[in-house]
Amino acid sequence: MGFKGALSVHRHKLRLKQGQVFPPFLYVSIINTCNLRCQGCWVDVSMKQETIKPAAFHQLVREAKQMGNVFFGIVGGEPFMHPHLLDMLAEHPDCYFQIFTNGHFITPERAKQMRRLGNVTPLISVEGTEIVSDERRGRGGVLNRTMQGLHNALDAGAFTGVCTSLARTNIDDLLREEWIDRLVEMGVLYTWFHVYRPMGPNPNPDLCLTPEQALRARRFVVEMRAKKPIVIIDAYHDGEGKALCPAATGISHHINPWGDIEPCPIVQFSTESIHRTGDTRSLKQKFLKSAFLADFRTLAAETTRGCIVLERPDLLKRLVEAHGAKDSTARQTALKELGAMRVRTSQYNPVTEVPEKNIFYRLAKRLFFNDFGAYTGHDARHAQESAPALLQQ
Repeated sequence: MGFKGALSVHRHKLRLKQGQVFPPFLYVSIINTCNLRCQGCWVDVSMKQETIKPAAFHQLVREAKQMGNVFFGIVGGEPFMHPHLLDMLAEHPDCYFQIFTNGHFITPERAKQMRRLGNVTPLISVEGTEIVSDERRGRGGVLNRTMQGLHNALDAGAFTGVCTSLARTNIDDLLREEWIDRLVEMGVLYTWFHVYRPMGPNPNPDLCLTPEQALRARRFVVEMRAKKPIVIIDAYHDGEGKALCPAATGISHHINPWGDIEPCPIVQFSTESIHRTGDTRSLKQKFLKSAFLADFRTLAAETTRGCIVLERPDLLKRLVEAHGAKDSTARQTALKELGAMRVRTSQYNPVTEVPEKNIFYRLAKRLFFNDFGAYTGHDARHAQESAPALLQQ
């Protein structure tokens, strides 16, 4: 995971020098169905079930491996509801798969199978206390089932992580040193604090962090990295504390259950598909030649170092319309939802950058997770068109 993942990023850097972008990390939503109904979910979990079939998944992974890719994020819906999940991952022992899951379907048997495979890590989502979890996830008894799945994975010796989508309702419960200490005590090897994104047909913006809370989260992560024996991941900042968007830098893109290639999971528009029906080009050519993806990266990088979906939904809507990109959701309301969004801040706040304190994190990011030059020369435009600039006017 470590060596090959680093090598895939190195190949990404070499491609960038030639003006070519093929993301070294791909997120693959293998199913849209989920047993929960989380607030602000943008996935069509209640629509007719769609899954990426094993043959299509294997073709996708094989073609990505030809470009040097070995690390894939498996998302959904709930990935463990895919009937062939672990069997599909077992076919690629030379790759590593991170499964984003609520943990409810991690039985002792499945946990042992993941341990035997050795190329799978479950990243289990914990969203707050019992009451908050039930409210956030739209069902009863959520936390207990999640914690049981977590313990099953840990008891089996699987390489296990815990993530949280920070929102106003759970930040005080989980953005705490005591929670990190509990994870360490349980044997969790890494944790990841996402930030709640108000997307989908019922976005619930009241859950969004305030700029002050977002800064608090960044400072907490930096502090804990410097003192706790657990890996803490983030995908929003480089080692110097400057904000970035992985889709804008080209380090990752997303494939949905229907096979549509999207800039990221919350940008649900596409002009290409992994399937060969009507387009016989290879996966390599679809990524390298996609005008929509290229223009998305350019627009996102020129406009803000944060999330263009949150900060400039108006410009993104204009881009989607200019390319005639299809709405890749089952509900077919994504463009209307984008048009209803207002400008709001994201991770970009140039006056409150918090550099890494831990030298190892700073070095690792400098080598393998940075903006790869995507934002060079755009500071002046950021100062005029980003959300912090517009909201100050």
